[in-house]
Amino acid sequence: MLIKKVEKALNDQLNAELYSSYLYLSMSAHFKAGNLEGFANWMFVQAQEELMHAMKFYDFITRRGGRVILQPVDAPPNEWASPKEAFEETLKHERKVTGLINNLVEIALSEHDHASNIFLQWFVTEQVEEEESANTVLQQLTFMGEAKGGLFMIDRELAQRTFTPPGVGAQTE
Repeated sequence: MLIKKVEKALNDQLNAELYSSYLYLSMSAHFKAGNLEGFANWMFVQAQEELMHAMKFYDFITRRGGRVILQPVDAPPNEWASPKEAFEETLKHERKVTGLINNLVEIALSEHDHASNIFLQWFVTEQVEEEESANTVLQQLTFMGEAKGGLFMIDRELAQRTFTPPGVGAQTE
């Protein structure tokens, strides 16, 4: 059975993951409208990953006998001045999520909820990857500067990213 304090914190994180998905879907739509199909694809894959993260929280809460309480999801921005600005926001957002996950770990530890702590370790590792991935693209955009050919090459590279959902019957942990 989930401790109420942990249950609330997990529900809050489920909402944060839904917002993340919504934010990246908005970025995908922004890039799609600007004919940057690779950037749109990267963000669309990111939106799918974040939705999968939200579902991991949903499943964990219910498996532990908790109650999922869905909350309103804030509207994300829908315009960015440049791909670099969008990836600066992406990295900033992922760093914020890392902080949220770290706070969740602290709550689980303070409540002696070892099952939740173990569950959250996957997200701790995932956030290292999320920050690295966003930072890599941001560094490429920074290095490229104003070179339109560089933007074209990065767009083509980002078009290769694919979402690989967990296998059928696979655990979501």
